[in-house]
Amino acid sequence: MSTEGRRWIFADQLGEHFLDAADQPVLLIESRAVLRRRKFHRQKAHLVLSALRHRAAELGDRAAFIRSDTYSEALARVREPLTVCRPTSHTAADFVAGLPNVTVLEPRGFASTEAEFARWAQERRRGRLLMEDFYRDARRRLDVLMEGDEPVGGRWNLDTENRQPPPPGGMDALSPWRPTEDEIDEQVRHDLSRWERDGDMAFVGRDAPRAFPATRAEALAALEDFTTHRLPRFGPHQDAMLADDPVMAHSLLSAALNLGLLGPMECVRAAEAAYLAARAPLASVEGYIRQVIGWRDYIWHLYWHLGPSYREENRLAAELRPPEWFRELDAGSVQARCLSWALEQVRDHAFTHHIVRLMVLGNYALQRGFHPGDMADWFHRCFVDGYDWVMIPNVVGMSQYADGGTLATKPYAAGGAYINRMSDFCGECRYRPTERTGEAACPFTAGYWWFLARNEHRLKGNHRVAVQLKNLHRLSDIDEVCARERDRGTDPP
Repeated sequence: MSTEGRRWIFADQLGEHFLDAADQPVLLIESRAVLRRRKFHRQKAHLVLSALRHRAAELGDRAAFIRSDTYSEALARVREPLTVCRPTSHTAADFVAGLPNVTVLEPRGFASTEAEFARWAQERRRGRLLMEDFYRDARRRLDVLMEGDEPVGGRWNLDTENRQPPPPGGMDALSPWRPTEDEIDEQVRHDLSRWERDGDMAFVGRDAPRAFPATRAEALAALEDFTTHRLPRFGPHQDAMLADDPVMAHSLLSAALNLGLLGPMECVRAAEAAYLAARAPLASVEGYIRQVIGWRDYIWHLYWHLGPSYREENRLAAELRPPEWFRELDAGSVQARCLSWALEQVRDHAFTHHIVRLMVLGNYALQRGFHPGDMADWFHRCFVDGYDWVMIPNVVGMSQYADGGTLATKPYAAGGAYINRMSDFCGECRYRPTERTGEAACPFTAGYWWFLARNEHRLKGNHRVAVQLKNLHRLSDIDEVCARERDRGTDPP
């Protein structure tokens, strides 16, 4: 298939690896309709527009940069054949597939190809698809942290070393690299404010200086900063949370990866090089690499493997619409310290790390029975690294267990004891993690038991929650717990 001619690149395909030649002409389209379609976080809208406009400026005369209301309107002005790497959502892929004069190429930006995933999945036949198996296959194929046919250190997965609670006194990790805004950012901020003022679109969250890379040079600087200063401390406490340190030792590279400013294998090789040079321990390096060529690639391929109907999965019959205080990031209305803090982080930064997403925000939604599709949309809109392919499997499948176990082997529901062990939130909270009833009852602890009671008949066949379901019937106050939580409804805790 020919790849010649002008390459149309979307705003999440901004790297050189989406082009085939150093002088290839490019089409970029800035569509205002995309921003009207959803109520995005203001900082996410800023980052995407800034990255798109920075790429257009870098390409100069090589780029035809069209700002229009819709993609169709812009494409009507293009009189030459186009090629495009398949976009990252079902909707966009269907759109480009139906366009005349546009040749759709295989997708890029991931470490494993669709053919490699299909081969791996076919080899499982009737067996369960597990991320760990896919990750090991990828390690072998890509020769990452390998000594011949064996993993470096003799073990594939060092996750047991990487589940430690926060260290006393904090992480002692340097603050992350941050960009400096320029004239393009100033114009983006002006345009967003004008469109919002004119009623053309609305946003959620607060505006703030751009905190994530919008150019290739910035992304490389952020990668170097992470591998040098925070990767060595990343592993052991990657599942921990600290109120005064929302970044801890996390990479903050997901947004740059999902914009296409970094390739996954260059992140992997940079981390691997840090280990080989004895600049970072194996547990930290393996943990990070697993996130990139294991989980990130696995989620991407599952999005396509499971198909468009997967977003409708709702095996736990969770029908509540997320309440306004949750949707609008009203952290001040929430008294539960961990949840208030998490909403505040999203409101102010359009970002939290993965454990806050899964075990605070997602855990609360799972316990309350928020609709999984609504939650996937909320994460998509409110996070700088949120895209359809990311959030549908991560939220519907993992966080909300709405597929009944296709992706995750158990629901990621947990009570206040987990949050207390893995964070410093509970000490100053008005609720007590050990209490399920009374005025000091932790909404996560009570909510956990209410979730199990409400879904017992749906979870009976899952051996990973068998002990918890058995313990459910040993609680003398379970009827009181369920009644209180049912009465709480969607009120802020």
